[in-house]
Amino acid sequence: MSKDLNPISIWCQKRALVLIFSFYFSASLLLTITSDACHPIDKAALLDFKNKITFDPSKLLHTWTPKTDCCKSWQGIACDSSGRVVNISRSGLTSDDFILDTSMSGTLSPFLANISYLQLLDLSNLKDLKGQIPSEFGKLSRLTYLFLDTNKLTGSIPSTFRNLYNLKKLYLSDNLLSGTVPLSIFESFTSLSELGLSGNKLSGPIPSSIGKLVSLTKFDITQNFLSGSIPESIGNLKSLEYVDFSYNQLTGKIPQSIGGLTNLVLLYLNHNQLSGSIPASISGLVSLQFCRLSENKLTGNIPTSIGNLRSIQRLIFENNKLTGKLPATIGYLSSLTDVFFANNSFIGKIPPSFGNLQNLQTLDLSRNQLTGPVPPQLAKLQRLQSLDLSVNPFGLVSIPDWFQELKLFRLLLGNTGLEGQLPKWLASSSISTLDLSDNGLTGKLPNWIGNMTNLSFLNLSKNEFHSTIPEEFKNLTLLMDLDLHSNKFSGGLKTIFSKHFQDPLGHYNSIDLSYNSFSSPLDENIGDETSLASIVILILSHNRLGGSIPKSLGKLSGLMTLLLSHNNLSGAIPQEVLNLKQLQEFDVSGNKLSGRIPPHNATIPVTAFLGNPGLCGAPLPPCKHL
Repeated sequence: MSKDLNPISIWCQKRALVLIFSFYFSASLLLTITSDACHPIDKAALLDFKNKITFDPSKLLHTWTPKTDCCKSWQGIACDSSGRVVNISRSGLTSDDFILDTSMSGTLSPFLANISYLQLLDLSNLKDLKGQIPSEFGKLSRLTYLFLDTNKLTGSIPSTFRNLYNLKKLYLSDNLLSGTVPLSIFESFTSLSELGLSGNKLSGPIPSSIGKLVSLTKFDITQNFLSGSIPESIGNLKSLEYVDFSYNQLTGKIPQSIGGLTNLVLLYLNHNQLSGSIPASISGLVSLQFCRLSENKLTGNIPTSIGNLRSIQRLIFENNKLTGKLPATIGYLSSLTDVFFANNSFIGKIPPSFGNLQNLQTLDLSRNQLTGPVPPQLAKLQRLQSLDLSVNPFGLVSIPDWFQELKLFRLLLGNTGLEGQLPKWLASSSISTLDLSDNGLTGKLPNWIGNMTNLSFLNLSKNEFHSTIPEEFKNLTLLMDLDLHSNKFSGGLKTIFSKHFQDPLGHYNSIDLSYNSFSSPLDENIGDETSLASIVILILSHNRLGGSIPKSLGKLSGLMTLLLSHNNLSGAIPQEVLNLKQLQEFDVSGNKLSGRIPPHNATIPVTAFLGNPGLCGAPLPPCKHL
């Protein structure tokens, strides 16, 4: 399950709402106002803006001509009854009869600041507006909506913006703006409801004056270089619904005052350097649905008060330094759909109360210090699709039988102490991703593996399997990633390479069969196997493969990694293989290869050819007798 509700999906929703608003705002003005002729000052400013546009492929400004009335004939312009321009809307992503996604090159004219009655300026998504935001824009005291996002604007945010005290929405996101956020601008933005500064190069601290943005509902500064702590004054913003401070360099603690944001729906503080514990005051976020605190340096226990977040749907706390036991109060959060607590230091057992999370779809507790047994109450999680308990000292020994009552698509139990053979109930499951790596599983790979026809990812590496690959393996028509390395598998590889597939699915992306006992030569037509047509990674090192390296491997045009080291391969290295255009990693060391190493463009270290006494030529010493 994807955990990235943001940045893409939320950004798209946000922009769609902005575009719809802009379109209807413009249309309503155009349809309802009978205006006088366009004011000459406004017209001159608009023509100066057009003159500074160097490329307009979709002719967004083609109706802007000197001999026509800007109020009545110019697309994207709306005027009031006195002929003053109040709306300029020439976004690169517009919705009329159809969606138009286009661009415009040039710079912003400072003369736009002469349009003194302007209320809405939307030049967003034009992709190629460059240069600085003119400081003169600070004179637009009637401006209510300013959208300049998704361009290539540079320089700093003008301090003159402090005069835009009527602003309700300001989006400067996805540009190349730098410098600090001016302290003074927040002093005046008491009417501002939405602020988007994400995707720039802004640095320095978040001004404590943000506490004066009392009307703010959305605050998005993700993907900048902001540092320092989150101001305690954020607690004053009682209307906040959306806060995204992710992907910055923020330090210090999460302020206690954040618990006062009772209207907050989304809180993303991930990918920073925040420390300290999660404040118990988080219990005050009674409207919170999406909380992402991952990729920080948070410590301490999850407060038991988290059980008060009755609206929460996603809790993403992974990749921190959180400790202690998982609070049983999480079991009260009946709206939870996704829990990501991986890569912390949680101890103890999974609370049985987790079985009450009837809407849970994803549970990731991997890479902690949790112990068994896994509570059978989890069998009640009939909407659970993904369960990852890997890399915990559960000491499972066997997969509990009640697991078969779950309707899982992803099951990851790597390094959890499993022993013995694979349970036969897996044959009738709908599992697509199965990872049982780094355990003590033994025996043969069962014939019924071929019944797991939904498998797209299979990792049984680092176990004690010992057998050939059964013929039924060919029935895994959706399998794309296979990892069987570090077992005792033997026999040939034909069954793996010639498996069936369901176009366009079921073509291998990666195969790792290293550190086994596979033998027999590689089929000379291996490169013609359709299941391998899209393969990127092929690792066959440390086996007993004989024969020569097939020339047909050179047909696998997407191959980036080919590792064949420490086998019994002989003969020459085919030029077709070394000249694969995408090849980045290649290793044939420790074989019985001979002849001249073909000329190649890829940067391959000398170590990749060592241990083949018959090989010569760059990067090995030159050939003497060939």
